[in-house]
Amino acid sequence: MGFGDIKSPAGLKVLNDYLADKSYIEGYVPSQADVVVFEALSSPPPSDLFHALRWYNHIRSYEKEKSSLPGVKKPLGKYGPAEIEDTTAADSKAAAEEDDDDIDLFGSDEEEVGRIVKESEEAKRIKEERLAQYEAKKSKKPALIAKSSILLDVKPWDDETDMAKLEECVRSISMDGLLWGSSKLVPVGYGIKKLQIQCVVEDDKVGTDQLEELITGFEDFVQSMDVAAFNKI
Repeated sequence: MGFGDIKSPAGLKVLNDYLADKSYIEGYVPSQADVVVFEALSSPPPSDLFHALRWYNHIRSYEKEKSSLPGVKKPLGKYGPAEIEDTTAADSKAAAEEDDDDIDLFGSDEEEVGRIVKESEEAKRIKEERLAQYEAKKSKKPALIAKSSILLDVKPWDDETDMAKLEECVRSISMDGLLWGSSKLVPVGYGIKKLQIQCVVEDDKVGTDQLEELITGFEDFVQSMDVAAFNKI
């Protein structure tokens, strides 16, 4: 599993294809998986890889909130298509072997070895303190709520339907996780106009099937309801 060398043209192509039918690296909301892959890139993907570029710009908008996104960070090679070999482990091993070649253990005296050990212990202590601070900060932040913006087309029976009353009925629907927005009347022909109304919903609480059932329940005014546009927020 992996993206190969994600900074290379081939690796970016794998990322773009992987995101062709996905909004995020894992799941349906931004998470630490997106942060890991985002931080592995040194620059935005080229414009012709529009799936990867769309995802990159979206995750970049979470720069200030990325530490509070859900999930636990895993190595880069734990994400991506199952059929692509992860090269990050091999690259890390090669870099480690190169570093080992640069260290002259036989030339280090006891004082130098002691200094290295002390610095390693200090770095470990600082890392543990920062992790503790991060966990404490993360526990105080509310969980990210997935929301969607929906544009509904509500059609009346005929040109004699009271559209003001129809809209009043629609807006009378009140439930947790539903917020009504702006609206307008749009001509559809033969003197008939449909109500086009915007709403924002919390995905875990309100669904389009539920809205359709409630809206079409006003049988004296509503003939049908369609979803004109649906966008994740």
